[in-house]
Amino acid sequence: MKREILCHCHLVTPGVEIADAAVGIENGVIVEVEAGTPSWALGGRDLEGRLVMPGFIDVHCHGRNNVDFSDGSAEAVRIIAENKLAEGVTTLLPTTLTLPEADLAAALGAVAAYDGKTGCRIPGVHLEGPFINPKCVGAQNPAFVRLPDIAEVDRLNKIFPVKKVTFAVETEGGNALVGELLKRGIVPSCTHSAATAAEFLTAYGRGLRNLSHFCNQMTPLHHRDIGLVGSGLLYGDVNVEFICDKLHISPEMIKLVFKVKGAGRVMLITDAMRAAGMPEGEYTLGGLPVHVGADGAARLTSNGALAGSTLQLNFALKNIVEITGLALGEAVKSSSLTAAASLGWTKLGRIEPGCFADLVVLDPDYSVRMTIVDGEIRYTRG
Repeated sequence: MKREILCHCHLVTPGVEIADAAVGIENGVIVEVEAGTPSWALGGRDLEGRLVMPGFIDVHCHGRNNVDFSDGSAEAVRIIAENKLAEGVTTLLPTTLTLPEADLAAALGAVAAYDGKTGCRIPGVHLEGPFINPKCVGAQNPAFVRLPDIAEVDRLNKIFPVKKVTFAVETEGGNALVGELLKRGIVPSCTHSAATAAEFLTAYGRGLRNLSHFCNQMTPLHHRDIGLVGSGLLYGDVNVEFICDKLHISPEMIKLVFKVKGAGRVMLITDAMRAAGMPEGEYTLGGLPVHVGADGAARLTSNGALAGSTLQLNFALKNIVEITGLALGEAVKSSSLTAAASLGWTKLGRIEPGCFADLVVLDPDYSVRMTIVDGEIRYTRG
């Protein structure tokens, strides 16, 4: 039996904050959580009052350390999965781009080859595109945009589980795709879209409850048509992904969304591309040239459009706490629980007996000291 005991933790889990707590882990599962230092925790690993939170879940990430999931390389998958641990991510949905099906198949094949023993937990992938609105491509490659095709999703799903698909609901076949994905247990999500509020409502009626990288590449709020942004704010059961790097979203908008939606409907994502964890310079995204400046902003060299981010998820959490003033027990919902709930993962996102032992240990500045996946310490710093 593999056992790990953490003591003198500043434990933060959704709705709960304990200044001094102990956590007992057996065979990858949390079995005990108690305030103070109970007898069973004596001699455990002393965390000296550091923050302990549920491991972060990033459901929208393209790359890191100068590699991208869409490279179609098993080595690239390993590099990303291991280095995401340094930002506290324990569960990851590798996210693809708008590319030919053969390239997407190669990308999923590379993920399937990853054994999951050294990095993040990878239960499936997120297809961002290729079924997007050609007028809202952002940093996606317009040459490969196509109409929704559930048969293509099925073919990819046979290679490695597809857990989420981001597409434009207003395109021909978009509404039908919502229902077909839900039948297969795949989460439909909308972005790279010019949908009106009425078009959103039709998709909502078919079961759409997720909006990807909220506010970016979607119809903005307007007083005569509230678009996707207004609809995401209006409908309380819609989950929204949020890139909280203060570049994609202003601090004021971050405050507004958390005030209206609450952390339980916001999921922090990085939307990170290959330049994450790398110095400023020249990179690519989906074959398109990207420049990363000293401020960390990744922009297409052709038109200056934001091209993913270089954000790390621990600093996304730090940003929202500083901007919104939310208590940690509330803010932590957005770094793990909302994403887990949206995908039906009931044993992730909480530090409670019976949950998977996926944990992150943070210093006061939110830098990651330790990351635990399935009860195993897979990353330590210092």
